[in-house]
Amino acid sequence: MSTLASARPVEGSPANSRSRVILASLIGTTIEFYDFYVYATAAVLVFPHLFFPAGNETTALLASFAVFGAAMVARPLGAIFFGHLGDRRGRKITLVGALLTMGIATFLIGLLPTYPTAGWLAPALLVLLRLAQGFALGGEWSGAALVATENAPPGQRAVYGTFPQLGAPVGFILANGLFLIIAAALPSGDPSQPSQAFLEWGWRIPFLFSAVMVVVGLWVRLNLIESSAFERTVRTGQIQKLPLASAVRTHWKAMILGTFYMLATYVLFYLMTTFSLSYGRAAPTADVPGLGYDYRTFVLMMIIGVVFFGVFTMLSGPWADRWGRRRTLIAVTLGIVVFGLAWVPLLSAGTAGVMAWLILGFSLMGMTFGPMGALLPELFPARVRYTGSGIAYNVSSILGAAVAPFIAVALWRAGAGSPFWVGVYLSAMAVITLVALLIGRETQGIDIEA
Repeated sequence: MSTLASARPVEGSPANSRSRVILASLIGTTIEFYDFYVYATAAVLVFPHLFFPAGNETTALLASFAVFGAAMVARPLGAIFFGHLGDRRGRKITLVGALLTMGIATFLIGLLPTYPTAGWLAPALLVLLRLAQGFALGGEWSGAALVATENAPPGQRAVYGTFPQLGAPVGFILANGLFLIIAAALPSGDPSQPSQAFLEWGWRIPFLFSAVMVVVGLWVRLNLIESSAFERTVRTGQIQKLPLASAVRTHWKAMILGTFYMLATYVLFYLMTTFSLSYGRAAPTADVPGLGYDYRTFVLMMIIGVVFFGVFTMLSGPWADRWGRRRTLIAVTLGIVVFGLAWVPLLSAGTAGVMAWLILGFSLMGMTFGPMGALLPELFPARVRYTGSGIAYNVSSILGAAVAPFIAVALWRAGAGSPFWVGVYLSAMAVITLVALLIGRETQGIDIEA
C-alpha cells in the first residue's frame, strides 16, 4: 500500500473546487480531441498528397484513412495500460501521462519528412506516431470522465460528465479554425485545393502548436487532488492487483453493454467529421461525386454545426439527470435512426439542406455523447472504473470509428456518389445501440463512491 501514498492528499487539504474539476476535465479532452481532429483534417486535406505515392486519389485517401483507423486499434491497448495505472496509482498521475504521450506524438507528426523526401519511411513514421496518439487517447477519456463524475455534487453527475465531452466540439473548432486561418493566410488559385505553401509547411503549424496547449493542460492537472472515490478504495484495501482481470471476471456484461452503448455515437461522430469533409469537398464530376464545396466554405459550415454539438452536449447533462441516462439516450438513438434515413432528402436540398444536415447530425451527436461521460463510469465500481469504462469506450472505437470511414467510402462508391447507403449504415448501427440500451439498466442512482 506504500506505493499509493503519493496519490493521497495531505490530511485536511481542500477538495477539488468546481472550477478546478471543470477545467481539468475539459482542458485535457480539448487538447486530446484537438490533436485528433488536426490529424483527421490533415488525413483528408494533406496526407494523401504528402505521405503516399502519387496515383489514384481514392486509393491515397483510403490509405490515409487506414492510418487514421490504426489509432483506433491502439486505443483499447491504451485503455488497458492507463486503466491499470489509474485504478492502482490514481487518476491524477495517469492523466498527466496520457496527456504527455498525446502531446509529444502530435508535435512529432509536425516534424515528419514526407514521401517525396523519405519514401516509405514517411508513412511508417506516421503510422507509429498515429498509434501513439491512439494509445494516449485510450487513457485520456476515462480518466477525465472520472475526474468529473467522482467530484460531482449529488444529483449532478451527468451535468459534470458533460465537461470532458465538451472537449470534442471545442477541440474541433480550435483545430479546424487554425487550419482555416492558415489556409486563408496562404491562399491558392483554386479555393478547393490547398496552396503549395500550405502543402510544404503550413500544415505543420497546427501540430506544432499542440505543444503550447499541452503545457497549459499539464499545469492544470498537476494541481488536481485525488477523488474521494479513489481514496476510499485505497483506505478500504480494495485496490486490485490486476484491474483488467477483475473487470473482465466480474463486470464483463457491463463492458459489453458499454461498448454497444457507444457504437452509434462513434459511427455518427466520424461520419459527421471525417467522411463529411471528404464528401463535401469531392466535385460533382469526380469519379465518386460529392457536393463540390471548396475547403474553406465547407469547414465553416461544419464549424457552425459543431457549435450545436457543443450546445446540445451541455443541454444533455441536465436532461440525463432529470429523466435518467437510459431514457434520454433511447430517445436520442431513435432520432439517429431517423436521421440516417433522411440523408438523401436533406443533402439534395441545396446549401440549406446541407446546413440542416450538419446541424441535425451534430446536435444529435451532442445529445448522445454528453450523457456517456456519466453513464460509462457508473457501470463500474471505483476499484475497476478507470479500466472498465476505458475499455468499453475504446473497444467501441474499433467497431464504430475505425471502420466507419472505410465502410462509408465503400458505400459512397457503391451508390455512385449517393450517400443513401451511408445513412442506412448509420441507422443500422443506431439500432444495435438501441437494443443494448433496452437490455441495460438505469445507472442514475448508483453510489459513485462504491
